[in-house]
Amino acid sequence: MIITIGGLPGTGTTTIARLISEKYGLNHVCAGFIFRDMAKENNMTLKEFSEYAEANDKVDYEIDRRQIECAKKGSIVLEGRLAGWMLEKNNIKADLSIWLKADPMVRCKRISLRENEGIEKAMDEMILRENSEKKRYNEIYDINIDDLSIYDIIIESSKWDIDGVFNLIDYAIGNKIQ
Repeated sequence: MIITIGGLPGTGTTTIARLISEKYGLNHVCAGFIFRDMAKENNMTLKEFSEYAEANDKVDYEIDRRQIECAKKGSIVLEGRLAGWMLEKNNIKADLSIWLKADPMVRCKRISLRENEGIEKAMDEMILRENSEKKRYNEIYDINIDDLSIYDIIIESSKWDIDGVFNLIDYAIGNKIQ
């Protein structure tokens, strides 16, 4: 089984991907973790590495390569803003493709708690990161991240708690594999 899950920062993708992975015994591969690891490998902050990535296509291509390599093996939850798009472009069919969304202030509060930083700083960094990614995705791949047409399910994650979001997805997966 191959499941993709995407969403902007603070929508709950990592938590949901982890829960799906645990329940269904799937490997969890996260593009964001790969990006963070690459930032650390280069001794850069996320902000610095985002700026570096804007000028260096090799960063995104390396993230993609690692994701596609894992997806080809199957039995995976592939998490990342472009996870669904990468499979589409590489002719790999996901069994289920999910996008989580949430109000920007809700996402900012979640990020603030997760990163243990102030709301204003979290909002500034969130906006900077999203603008950087949106620009890169459009320039490198000709992908409009706002185009959600490739997703089977789109969930407003601020409407439910994490169990509610997971239950919706779990129901969809259960009906998909019957």
